[in-house]
Formats: sequence, C-alpha cells, structure tokens
Amino acid sequence: MRTPVEVAKAALKVGENKIETTRRPARLIVLSVLAGAYIALGGVLSLIVGFGFPQLTAGNPALQKLLSGAMFPIGLILVVVLGAELFTGNNALLIPAFMKRRCGAVDVAKNWVIVYFGNFVGAVAFAWLMVYMTGLTAADPWHSAIIGMAQTKVSLPWLTVFVRGIGANWCVCLAVWLALSGRSLLEKMAACWLPVMAFVALGYEHCIANMFFIPSGMLEGADVTVWQMVWNNLVPATLGNIIGGAVFVGCVHARLHLSDKN
Repeated sequence: MRTPVEVAKAALKVGENKIETTRRPARLIVLSVLAGAYIALGGVLSLIVGFGFPQLTAGNPALQKLLSGAMFPIGLILVVVLGAELFTGNNALLIPAFMKRRCGAVDVAKNWVIVYFGNFVGAVAFAWLMVYMTGLTAADPWHSAIIGMAQTKVSLPWLTVFVRGIGANWCVCLAVWLALSGRSLLEKMAACWLPVMAFVALGYEHCIANMFFIPSGMLEGADVTVWQMVWNNLVPATLGNIIGGAVFVGCVHARLHLSDKN
C-alpha cells in the first residue's frame, strides 16, 4: 500500500496527466460522457435495490439508505478503474498540480467546465435511454420513489444543499484518494466503496448523481422545472462539491504531504 506521501505524489502525477488530456478535448469529452453514464448506472442500481423492499424498509428507514449506499459505488469504481473523467473527482485531483505550478487556473477551469457538461450529457442520456426508455422506473415502488426524490432535492433550502454538497464530495474525493493508495483491483474497489456508501447513506448531495436522479424524476412526471433543477440543486451542490473536493481533500492533502521539492 502507498504511504500518504506516495499517494499525494500519485495524485500530482494524475493531475498532470489530466491537464494533458484537457489539451485533447475530443478525448476528454468522450471520457466525461462515459463518467456521467457510469455514475448514472450506480444511481439507478441504488434506486432499484434501495427502494425494492418497501415492506422491509418501511419500519427500518436506515435499511433503505444502507441498500442504496451499498449499490451506488459501482459508478465511481468504473470511473477510477477505467480512467473516465469525473468532475467531482477532478475537483481534488487537479489541485496538487495547480499548487505546484504545473498548471494554471485556466487549465483547471477548462477541465472542470468540459468535464462537468460531459458528465451532464452522459447522465441525462443514460437516464433517458437506459432507464426511461426501458421502463425501469415505470412501475411502483420505483416510479413514486424517483419522483419523490427529484421533488425533494429541489425543495431543500439552498444552503442545506450547499453544505450537503461539501459532505458528498469530501467523501467521494477521499474515496479517489484512497484508491490511489491501493495497487490491486480489489483494493481500489474497496477504497471507492466505503466512503461513497457513506455519503449516499447520509443523504449528501452529489451534483453529477443529481444530473441523473432529477432528470429521471422529471421524465416520470415529477413537478420539477429545469430552472428548479439547476438553481435549487445543481448550483449549490456543485459549489459545495468544489469546496469538499478541492479544499477538504486536494488542497489539504497536498499541503500536508507534498514538500517544496516535489
């Protein structure tokens, strides 16, 4: 297993590679769309399993959260192992390279913007083609669950979504950081699984996951407008995710573990 210093150095190298990929936008866009679809896959699996046992979870509300949390991490596992580009993970991974002056603020912003919208395309496309068109959420309990989820997410106070966004990406980027410490597939899978399960079970807000959940609810008839999705949820969740990933993980761990010689 890599030490914390070795992990920080690995993150620095990954960030440098991502900046190089940013200079090839066609490749970056494809990898970003794939990441959005992978997260959406985890989202629909967490929905189907988490809400698929209503008799059991009715009297055990934490069980639904646990089941959903246990399923969702497949998305990040696919992103990490297959090298896709995820906005929330990149919030942390580009910061060491920026702090060490291996790239500029424009490089970071360009990567984040391209990846963000690529993730959105992948998540929404998956929601429409692989969920709505296949009827996965057409029947209850999943129909009511996804509608309720979408409406709840846009009804939360703006500040609540923002703070939950910090928590979500703190967990996700800790998972990415942990995955860098492992060398085998099983180690990387375990590293991704535990923190991501925690953020889902705790109900934190992840902007890319919500690019799947909210449009899926809207397709099934949720009383949610595009403006509500964007302003009430995606904007505060995104800002919170940036802080949770860039500050709480990327900045803190780079400052702690990378010396001036790195």
